[in-house]
Amino acid sequence: MKVPAFLLRHTVQVEAYLGASSTGDRYAPAAPVRCLLDERTQAVVNPGGETVTSSSSYIARLDHNPPPLSRVTLPDGRVTTVITVARPDGGGLPVPGNTQVFLQ
Repeated sequence: MKVPAFLLRHTVQVEAYLGASSTGDRYAPAAPVRCLLDERTQAVVNPGGETVTSSSSYIARLDHNPPPLSRVTLPDGRVTTVITVARPDGGGLPVPGNTQVFLQ
């Protein structure tokens, strides 16, 4: 089951992290992603196992899966990076599966 479109009230621009090169970090071209933005500060665990502070997060459809360190431009123009991604799945229950992206 997908997240209903009427809940995806915001649009962010996501530049997927492609890795580091000799000239610096590389990113894919920006792509718009419809989402539900939550600008609440919370503690999350990064891929390295450290607890860090997330300044905001957003919920998008399950097929959205940006890698950590991807660059995200929020609707207000602030640019931030992906800390980690959670993918809660209803496991057959009648609830929408989604991707939750936690931002620095």
